[in-house]
Amino acid sequence: MIQKYSRKILLATLCAASVALSSCGGGGSMMFRGDAARTGQMPTDGPTALNTLAWKYVLPDKAYSSPVAGDKEVYLGCNDGYLYAVDAASGLEKWKFRTGNNVESTPALADGVLYVGSWDNHVYAIDVQTRAERWKFRTTGPVSSSPVVADGVVYAGSEDGNMYALDSQTGYEKWRFNAGGAIYSSPALFGENIFFGTLTGDLFAVNIKSGQEYWRYHTRHKIHSSPAVDERQVYFGSDDKHVYAINIKTGQMTWDKKTAGEVLSSPAIDGDNLYIGSKDGYVYAYDLGTGSRRWEFRTEGPVFASPVLASNTVYIGSSDHYLYALDKQSGNLRWKYKTEDKIYSSPSVKDGKIFFNSVDGSLYAVQ
Repeated sequence: MIQKYSRKILLATLCAASVALSSCGGGGSMMFRGDAARTGQMPTDGPTALNTLAWKYVLPDKAYSSPVAGDKEVYLGCNDGYLYAVDAASGLEKWKFRTGNNVESTPALADGVLYVGSWDNHVYAIDVQTRAERWKFRTTGPVSSSPVVADGVVYAGSEDGNMYALDSQTGYEKWRFNAGGAIYSSPALFGENIFFGTLTGDLFAVNIKSGQEYWRYHTRHKIHSSPAVDERQVYFGSDDKHVYAINIKTGQMTWDKKTAGEVLSSPAIDGDNLYIGSKDGYVYAYDLGTGSRRWEFRTEGPVFASPVLASNTVYIGSSDHYLYALDKQSGNLRWKYKTEDKIYSSPSVKDGKIFFNSVDGSLYAVQ
């Protein structure tokens, strides 16, 4: 079990920064943090000025999952054991799917099927049109990280220490990789490898075809942060208070930067800069190539959530109850919105609206 930190905070951090890429029933896909590489980039515009609250939906229990916004529905897990589908236009509940325990994983949508983990030790595949279970796969530990789906395979990490590769149609296990420590970090996929961290402090690269280790990089503390990947490097934070850039081919460190707090937040990247939060209360922007600091922005509480990027804006929540919209180039505040509780999860952006939730189970749509 995690020591020092609230388990809830950590899981919300992992499930941070969800995304919308296609309609809820279409043949496209939408995944945690924008794409399989987990870059945090949103494909549609977000609000650069705060106009109004479109709606607020209150779940019956706490929510540490992050919302995923499709064209018509927003999906969010809840600690009452259900995955909820909420109408994106009205904020009314459309349907819900029951699991056996907390749903703190953020779902991935591919080809009309939602894939999500639960604390009941299962990964679920749920048909969006029929709202029925397609299949479920049992692990030997809670599934808190968020699945990634690519080329007919679902990759999901478990607290049992295994990364699983499952057939997306049947749930059949293709392979499993034992990482030797609980996996809270959500996997990122780039090229022939999948990347994820463990509570033993290791960042792994594993071949997606063979399920064999390609390389590993060891940090000085646990890794709850989920990596973002580009063609050059893998970027992530660690509980050792550092932000790392690791060469994608060699597994050697390119640069690391120390903050004044544990880094449970997961980075967003845009080709030039990396954006990430820290328990020290700051949001940082670093140059991707050199790690030099571009800017920093101070919130009034620890930042466990992960940022997303849209409309030249960095959107990120803080435990000070605010969602912040920061200018991507300067770090200056564009606007902020106050909720009634801490924000540990991360927002989803869709067509000028931003969807986000606070710990008390309130889901907001702001435009």
